[in-house]
Order: sequence, then C-alpha cells, then structure tokens
Amino acid sequence: MTDPTLASRSRWVIRGALSRQGYLGFALAGLLVPLAGWWWLAAQGIVDPVFLPAPDRVLDSARAWLMEGDLLADVSISVYRVLTGFLISALIALPLGLFIGTFAPVKAFFEPLTDFVRYMPAAAFIPLVMLWVGIDEGAKIAIIFIGTFFQMVLMIAEDVRRVPMEQIEAAQTMGAERGEVIMRVILPSAKPAILDTLRITMGWAWTYLVVAELVAANSGLGFAVLKAQRFLQTDKIFAGIILIGLFGLATDQLFRWLHRKSFPWLHRT
Repeated sequence: MTDPTLASRSRWVIRGALSRQGYLGFALAGLLVPLAGWWWLAAQGIVDPVFLPAPDRVLDSARAWLMEGDLLADVSISVYRVLTGFLISALIALPLGLFIGTFAPVKAFFEPLTDFVRYMPAAAFIPLVMLWVGIDEGAKIAIIFIGTFFQMVLMIAEDVRRVPMEQIEAAQTMGAERGEVIMRVILPSAKPAILDTLRITMGWAWTYLVVAELVAANSGLGFAVLKAQRFLQTDKIFAGIILIGLFGLATDQLFRWLHRKSFPWLHRT
C-alpha cells in the first residue's frame, strides 16, 4: 500500500508528475473554486448585480441568446474570422520563420522589422485597415492576422534555432544537401515546438476577436459583448466572454491532443 504522506510529498516535487486522476482533480478544483466564489459574492449581495450578475443570470442570458436565434450565427461568424485570420498567419509565418531561423541573411533582413511591428497594438491599425481593406469581413480577418502573425514568425524562428547544431553537422557530414538538411533534419526536429507555438498563437487569435469586431461589425461574439456594454447588459457580457473562453479552451485542447498523437514519445511518463 502506498504511504499517503509519501504520495502527497511526491506531488510537490519540482517538475514532478501527476497521475491523470490527480491532474483532473486539481483542474476541476481550479475551475470550481472561482465559480463558487463568484456564486457566493452574488448571493451575498456584496457587489451590485449590474457589475457582477449571478452565474444563473448569466446562464439565463445565454439561453435567451440561443432562443432568440442569434447565438449560433454569432458563434459561426466569429469562428470563421478567427480560423481564417489564424490560418493565413500560419501559412505565411511557417516558411518565413523557418528561413529566419535557418539563414542569417534572412534573419538580418526580416527580424528587426518584425520585432519592431510586433510591439504595435493591433487596435491601432483599425483606421488603416478600414482605409486599405474596407469594412467587410476582410477587415476583421486582417486585425486577427496582424495580432498573431508577427509574434508567430519570431516564435517559429526561435523554435528552429533551438535545433541542435550537432544534428545539422552530422547530416552535412553524411553528404546531405542544404534542402535535405532543412526538410529532413531541421523541420522534423522543430515540429513539436512549432505545434506548441501554433497552439499559443491560436489563443492570441481568440483574444483579438473583440478588437477585430470593432470594425463595423453587426454580428459575432465580440460584437455582441460590445453591444451589451452599451445597454449595461452585464449578464450578456459575461456570457459572451465565457463563450469566447470556452471556444478558445476547446481549440487549445484540440492542439494538445494533436501534439500527443503526433509526438507520443514526448508525453510518456
């Protein structure tokens, strides 16, 4: 029989591992404790419901949103905007980041400019995007692209630079050409880190949704949150924010599942 004291101590070993049941227990507690605190504050009337509606009011607001027939349409258009902006970013950032991380001249040419632009807030580009792209769907997608692309490029380049030089030199010693080194050594070695980078930047794409839907939108989860703000519909604001968080969490878990399936040897304990 396992000593309970020993088992408890083993959980707090630096970079130790948890069983699946242990992880799920802590994860569930991490979700339920804030929810219980929120419910308690609302029930005690400590905070005005205008500022902090009770969870059941938020749930009722989400149900009414669904019954009115707008929720599914808002979800679908927001998912389309996020995925399209993210995929365009990834299609450009993957090869560019690979070349920046591999070739010094490409790094010198692109990295300073990319480093400079990534510090500019995406919201500041809204007037320019409206002038260049207009106010249709392209504008919303462009804001999500701007918010994710420049960070994604630099992170992918850093993932590529972490490939051990010993692997590259070994391939060159065996007669591999430059293209073969890139495709058969650098890219396969960097793939796990690149997939993690895509997972992280997908989260950023969701966080830029509300900013993107500032651009003359008349639908979407972010637009609904902004519209509810005008009428002090705090319960609907909470519902919209929670829904965005849930969809972001779902895509994050999808990437984690893909990582486990693609690179199972990295998840063995």
